[in-house]
Amino acid sequence: MDDAGERSMTDDEMVGSTPVDAEDAVENVSEISYDEQRYPARPRRLRPRDQFRGGTLRRFLTDPRSANGLNPSYVEWLVRQSMLKDADVLSRQLSGQPSMWRNPYARPDARRAIESTDVWFTAYPISLITRPGESFLEALGDEALWEAFEWVGINGIHTGPVKRAGGITGWQETPSVDGHFDRISTQIDPEFGDENAFRRVADVAESHGGSVIDDIVPGHTGKGSDFRLAEMAYKDYPGIYHMVEIPREDWELLPEVPAGRDSVNLDADTERELSARGYIIGELQRVIFYTPGVKETNWSATAPVVGTDGLERRWVYLHYFKEGQPSINWLDPTFAGMRLVIGDALHSLGDLGTSALRLDANGFLGVEKSAEGLPAWSEGHPLSHAANHIIAGMVRKVGGFTFQELNLTMEDIRDTSAVGADLSYDFVTRPGYHHALATANTEFLRLALNTALETGVEPVQLVHGMQNHDELTYELVHWATTHRDTLYPFRHDEHSGAEIAEMVRAELTEKLTVDADYNLVFTQNGIACTTASLIAATQGKSTLEDITEADVPAIRDAHLLLAKYNSWQPGVFALSGWDLTGSLTVPADDVRHLISSGDTRWIERGAHDLLDVAPDAASSISGMPRARSLYGSLGDQQADPQSFLSGLRDVLRIRGDHGIAIASQVDIPQVGHPSMLVMVHRLDGGDHRAEDAPLQITVLNFSAETIEGTVRSEYLVPQSTAVDAATGDVLGRVDELQSFSIELGPYAGLFLVLEGPESDE
Repeated sequence: MDDAGERSMTDDEMVGSTPVDAEDAVENVSEISYDEQRYPARPRRLRPRDQFRGGTLRRFLTDPRSANGLNPSYVEWLVRQSMLKDADVLSRQLSGQPSMWRNPYARPDARRAIESTDVWFTAYPISLITRPGESFLEALGDEALWEAFEWVGINGIHTGPVKRAGGITGWQETPSVDGHFDRISTQIDPEFGDENAFRRVADVAESHGGSVIDDIVPGHTGKGSDFRLAEMAYKDYPGIYHMVEIPREDWELLPEVPAGRDSVNLDADTERELSARGYIIGELQRVIFYTPGVKETNWSATAPVVGTDGLERRWVYLHYFKEGQPSINWLDPTFAGMRLVIGDALHSLGDLGTSALRLDANGFLGVEKSAEGLPAWSEGHPLSHAANHIIAGMVRKVGGFTFQELNLTMEDIRDTSAVGADLSYDFVTRPGYHHALATANTEFLRLALNTALETGVEPVQLVHGMQNHDELTYELVHWATTHRDTLYPFRHDEHSGAEIAEMVRAELTEKLTVDADYNLVFTQNGIACTTASLIAATQGKSTLEDITEADVPAIRDAHLLLAKYNSWQPGVFALSGWDLTGSLTVPADDVRHLISSGDTRWIERGAHDLLDVAPDAASSISGMPRARSLYGSLGDQQADPQSFLSGLRDVLRIRGDHGIAIASQVDIPQVGHPSMLVMVHRLDGGDHRAEDAPLQITVLNFSAETIEGTVRSEYLVPQSTAVDAATGDVLGRVDELQSFSIELGPYAGLFLVLEGPESDE
């Protein structure tokens, strides 16, 4: 008891023991309230004021319209639309439900995924021309579109990113900086439709035997609500990102942020200094999208930001890609980043009705400081494998599957696929078949195919895509990094991986961009082009004006050759609206405002009208200018037996009839002509024990000339006959050297089935 209490008790005792006149008592003892009498006798810890953690109500003298951490209304507005908040709500809906234990999830299963959908249409929301007033998702749910897909043999649609993307500045949303791959919400972007329209796409697809594939982005977000709350140091939100608070005394190390911007990229000297002081891990293994004066490192510094506690902070944050795409931290103690990504995945699968998810930028989920003087470990990191296992396992657990767009080494693809995504995008051979077409020589393509088989990357694990929204990638990471010093037999000599990568890049650049002015180099990553514009360049067309109607048949035939290469081997086959319509690149001047920062890919993303629903439209609803189409609409092509679509239908019918999608590739033999490619498969349904399963041989000519060559493989049985699957004609008989001769016309391709020798009995 404190001193005041002791004195009070003494006074009470004295009054109680000495007779006092009533009037004297009034004069000598003032009347006090209960609180005044009792509170001084209480320990401080029991007083009401001291039981409130904050001690008092917080009063903010700020304008309610202010967009900062001191305005509770602004903070609440950000929280309501944040992905982390949505994730918390969504996850609770599935917790403890029996549905979470009905499906196997530990191991990837490429063939199970392929059997559900094996020919995909890859959409790009901002490039599809729709009817006036019709949204992108409403257009994808059109019965006529799915009837055309079913006619040609397409049974899956990858919608592309349709959720809100970009950023938030103050109370205003800002546009996407990377084609909607800078996601900021689980909500559908109103520009593309709404959730009901998305669910209709899933329902219509199912009625035509198809399914829908959505995207998640486990590597980064945009600068939306989650990032703004992280800057304000609000609750778990800083744990979403690789971001570090820099103490005020070291702000002098950080660059000034220009007016009108919220961050600025660090130069290499600042990156080194901050690393030396222990703030960041410093230089990474490479700088993706490197552009002098724009992106010189993978780190940017924010402007001063007022937090919800009233303190002003500056942060340095990691972004593998653009400044507006802060990287997610998969190993923060809050696990906020993991919760955000899983919540986004569950929303697409459980709420929107998708069957599968594409994992974008999933190879960059782990980063760790290396030994002094070496770049930080950021590619092939075990944390990426672990995180991918978690994502893919969760998706399989609820009945879906995943595919990854992982442009790393073949070993990385193999190792990640061992526990992670069910399928991987074919960065293994995609540059190779473009190089084969550009040079009329398949040697590098054969080297890539054989190296993949030796490494343990089977084609059945891959999504063999033609054009999508990205550039023709020619980084050739496998050859230029881990295997840069490995020697390979190439062009009658031995060359290192680095030398081969340099030769291939130089030849692609020369043929596709120097000799043709309508394809452009995209930073250090590749070449911005469409499949049709790539083919036109390989056929000697210097300008878009040089491409005439008379050139369309040769471009179509080469396009069908590439379709045969990608679809007449195990795995998923994917193509886009630009492929189906034969779209060319748009003139650079038409998208000058989009490519001014160096992102030349916009020339390949021209608008296209699949169903000819708006023949007079000069652009899509998103403003992408219409690209020139060489093939026309799907309806027009269905009526023309010589069209690209009709030819594609025949190609896909053969693919489906023989089950090549889930077969096993067994050999990529040497060839008798440099333009020839031979792939040998066992039609075993994925059962490697079925050694007596029929053999299938894909034979392709990557040149514009008629060629003769020999098909030879140790898997061929003498006296077997090679039968053309399209006509039933016998085109060759295997001799005692396990070979047979074949003739191929310009850009021709044959699907041959080997029939065993007749018995003498």
